[in-house]
Amino acid sequence: MTYDDLLAYDPYELQQDAKERIFRELLSDLTDHHRKNCAAYDKACALLGDQIGTERTVETIPMVPVSLFKTLSLCSVPEDEIFKTMTSSGTTGQQTSKIFLDRQTAAWQQRTLERIVSSFIGPRRIPMLIIDSPNVLRDRNLFSARGAGILGFSIFGTRRRYALNERMELDFQTIEQFIQEAGDGPVLIFGFTYMIWKYFCQALRNAGRMLPLEHGILIHGGGWKKLQNEAVSAEEFRAGLRETCGLSIVRDYYGMAEQTGCIYMECECGHLHVSSYSDILIRSMDDFSCCENGTEGVIQVLTPMAHSYPGHSILTEDKGIILGIDDCPCGRKGKYIRITGRIPKAEVRGCSDTYEG
Repeated sequence: MTYDDLLAYDPYELQQDAKERIFRELLSDLTDHHRKNCAAYDKACALLGDQIGTERTVETIPMVPVSLFKTLSLCSVPEDEIFKTMTSSGTTGQQTSKIFLDRQTAAWQQRTLERIVSSFIGPRRIPMLIIDSPNVLRDRNLFSARGAGILGFSIFGTRRRYALNERMELDFQTIEQFIQEAGDGPVLIFGFTYMIWKYFCQALRNAGRMLPLEHGILIHGGGWKKLQNEAVSAEEFRAGLRETCGLSIVRDYYGMAEQTGCIYMECECGHLHVSSYSDILIRSMDDFSCCENGTEGVIQVLTPMAHSYPGHSILTEDKGIILGIDDCPCGRKGKYIRITGRIPKAEVRGCSDTYEG
């Protein structure tokens, strides 16, 4: 089986045991591929005791700490096959990850994102309001995280409009024109969590305005760290959106530049779901053994999508819990999880946190 074959499955069709059988082969073959083509990764695997050609389980696939992408150029294809170099978010002075993509991996990323998000909002493209400034695509310092996220989700939208001007202020003329053109049909609203709260929701409150966006579907990700610092809970975030624009469908997602496309979308039950195209393990912070479901630990993310760089098995700097497997009331199969925070001393990073206004 190839990753193309895996994409033939619906995003939440595979039960966990079936997915593990598929992943065992795909991830093991990828590990051999990366060991043969990326010297730094090969050295790290050798130090961990991994041997090329040996039988591996999903749990024994070597993990790359996410911070390693900030210090090493990890690439498994010839330089002339690199189609795009992605960089992660990072505040001023922080190192950013560099992710090297060939055309095949970049295409898989887009198809994966499309399959996952379409299963939540439907296959039809709908008018899209972006909670950001159009300047984000012109400023190369912002483009790496925010711009890439906007471009990725833009494939689901038509008649795209930006809700903020270049001074990060609400552009009421543009917003009102967008609402008028959309009529009573559904609309997609996209942005990064902290920016939606500060520059959209709070700004509407301060202006004493309410927008008629009750037909909207809002997708947001990243930036919870700043809201937690301001004591803003997920419940308060949702309540603020209902108050200022009538939004009732709000979907959070978890994802990272190091595995772009493989995002973990929130269902109507409030659970983040692992799709057919990725997997998550929770590792003990004491000895990196796998935790039982319901036990908090460090999140390991896995996907067979990463062909051009050894990003198929990454140990993140985030903590989480596996809440259940194959039994979410929403009906989606696979694991569903909750993100609980960052590991101690981990760098604060998040797509929206890179804007210092």
